[in-house]
Amino acid sequence: MTLDEMSLTQVREEAKKKLLGVCGVYKICDGDSMRICQGQSYGRPLGFGGVGSGASFNNNILALKKLKLKMKLIGDHFKADTKYDFFGKELSMPIMGASVSGVNSFGGEKVISEKEFCRSVVLGCMAAGTLGWRGDTYTYSLENSYGINAIAEASGFGVKIVKPREQDVVIEFFKKAEESGCVAVGIDIDGCGSYAMYTHKKPVYKKNSSDLRELVSSTKLPFIVKGVMSIEDSILAKDAGAAAIVVSNHGGRVLDHTPGTAEVLPEIVAKLKGKIRIIVDGGIRTGYDVLKMLAIGAESVLIGRDIVRAAVGAGLDGVRIQMEYLQKTLAKAMIMTNCKNLNDVDSEILL
Repeated sequence: MTLDEMSLTQVREEAKKKLLGVCGVYKICDGDSMRICQGQSYGRPLGFGGVGSGASFNNNILALKKLKLKMKLIGDHFKADTKYDFFGKELSMPIMGASVSGVNSFGGEKVISEKEFCRSVVLGCMAAGTLGWRGDTYTYSLENSYGINAIAEASGFGVKIVKPREQDVVIEFFKKAEESGCVAVGIDIDGCGSYAMYTHKKPVYKKNSSDLRELVSSTKLPFIVKGVMSIEDSILAKDAGAAAIVVSNHGGRVLDHTPGTAEVLPEIVAKLKGKIRIIVDGGIRTGYDVLKMLAIGAESVLIGRDIVRAAVGAGLDGVRIQMEYLQKTLAKAMIMTNCKNLNDVDSEILL
């Protein structure tokens, strides 16, 4: 069987073999305490699970599960249009690959190198007509930046997110990202709680409004603040000049007992819709989940853990297959809720 003939089920089965003992690649990835990835790590690497009890990881799933879609079927048939504009780039869908980095932290380095992982995310997403975001981890440096290199290989079709390192280091990463032709750059403010960075003595810091304004002014590219979980932070990000925020609790990996992202998103949307781009991640596994997030106000979403599994399972083609599955299930969900395009998606399709 060729990679082009593989189904997502087969990609996931390959990932399950390669991640044996690290990730069960369960049909339901919810951070439950019985999952092999989950539970208190007591000083061991975090792996695929959530920090502490895993409540934040699990809350992402539970918050989405509470939302119900309303079927609206009588009317003329149509083909759902999932196209999305992201800072002037027309994407096939409002779904992008998240900036998850450091496959060594997930136990995946035995089956895929960091270089190949970054290439798989960026080029696999591009093959599906969308963007792969690339992040930052303790093995990265200005001289050794696999994510930016992958984006350069894709002629700039990607987004670079940097951990909240020293200001001058972040700015140098931004300059290198600009040279690669990146669509946008940003900072992972919740990265100040990064287990991997802390344990490998790579200092990360909380950033204040002055820090954010300096970073905004340091680049000609749109600036994104990722890791927003409160109205207060969302307003501060906007006031600092950010072009977009990502509502995210870092996949439940930095602070135990936070709400799910779908719980805090509506209040942030109510305050800032139309004033800044609002993106979200956390617990999104299907196009149906994507539609729920769009219905409560996000304009696009990021996919994390499933992108890692897809890359481990079949590299670039695995990521492409994963993203195409998400686009297809989103399109189906839009037809079933009478949404011809993304502008038709609103809270009226929820029960």
